[in-house]
Amino acid sequence: MKDNASLRSRRETATPRGVSVMAPFFVERAENSELWDVEGRRYIDFAGGIAVLNTGHRHPKVIAAVKAQLDAFTHSAYQVVAYEGYVALAERLNRLAPGASPKKTSFFSTGAEAVENAVKISRAATGRSGVIAFSGAFHGRTLLGMALTGKVVPYKASFGPFPQDIYHVPFPSALHGVSVEDSLRALQLIFKADIEPSRVAAILLEPVQGEGGFYVAPPELMRALRRVCDEHGILLIADEIQTGFARTGKWFAMEHYDVAPDLMTTAKSLAGGFPLSAVTGRAEVMDAPGPGGLGGTYAGSPMSIAAAHAVLDVIEEEGLVKRANHLGEVLRGRLDALKSRQPRIAEVRGLGAMLAVELCQPGGHTPDPDFTRAAQARALQRGLLLLSCGIYGNVLRFLFPLTIPEPVFNEGLSLLEEALSA
Repeated sequence: MKDNASLRSRRETATPRGVSVMAPFFVERAENSELWDVEGRRYIDFAGGIAVLNTGHRHPKVIAAVKAQLDAFTHSAYQVVAYEGYVALAERLNRLAPGASPKKTSFFSTGAEAVENAVKISRAATGRSGVIAFSGAFHGRTLLGMALTGKVVPYKASFGPFPQDIYHVPFPSALHGVSVEDSLRALQLIFKADIEPSRVAAILLEPVQGEGGFYVAPPELMRALRRVCDEHGILLIADEIQTGFARTGKWFAMEHYDVAPDLMTTAKSLAGGFPLSAVTGRAEVMDAPGPGGLGGTYAGSPMSIAAAHAVLDVIEEEGLVKRANHLGEVLRGRLDALKSRQPRIAEVRGLGAMLAVELCQPGGHTPDPDFTRAAQARALQRGLLLLSCGIYGNVLRFLFPLTIPEPVFNEGLSLLEEALSA
């Protein structure tokens, strides 16, 4: 019989320590918002594979679509022999993406690939090299992805030097004393001290920072960035890899704003657990790279494309955009009520069902990562899977499937309250 201890021992022997694993158990099966380990213990999943499972584990429609694709063909390399599913999915994303301009979409395998290709497209379209990102941002683990990421440990430590012409602006956080005006002043200082705007290809940001702590970009920041980009011929890239596909109570987080990006990257919940990412953007910008400049052997895998079509169907048919708002309201209400009894809760924030709670030492805004780790561990002992985030590791984020049954959701919330109250 399998057991977690022996599997952990095998893992430590066979795999490098650089691939860390949060949970001390090994999953054997999963269904919707629950999973079971190899010893038969049940867990409620509030992590969602790091925002990959908006439609839950093994949604029947996703499984059926992949099985049907298995019976047809598994691979041709889209650049060698094309297939209709790829084109049809591009058409769907072009229609869904925010902004009135005609759009085109190219598919890749991972979020980091999508970000790198968005930068490639921006450089090809503008003839410029500079890219401005934000502190706290996470844009991937590739060399360029790490350069764009605004968090050193564990993502950038010991891996430099990084690509040049990458600059960072502080991301606004009222809790930590960084205003929109501070961010915009820092942007102007970059233009004065580091790189002239005529050499900047793109400004890249997450509408809601993921790994950075679920800080929501204020509307006035987004409007100001749009104005700056328009003034200087810079492209605005929205990284919607974690925010996309109903998580924030809209199809995409940029729909919460009255401006549109030039390019948008998506991945994670796009294909319900199968590896797929995309860059969607204004058609004339997307057409800037020459033939052969974009692609990848597994980019737009037929299996993942089939899964993504099913995911989009499920979001539409099951009303998951509306449900995200409902789940978020319930969670926010429970956390706000708990705040009066738990002085370490400094802030509850987010959009829709993309919510987080920041934990600080009582009576101030000093991050409390020790309490955060302890609360996460207590939740896990009780059978609730949670993720932390934030530059200081003091934020708990909630990424449960939007298909989670109401009784399981309420059970998970009770376990969360116990973990935060202990």
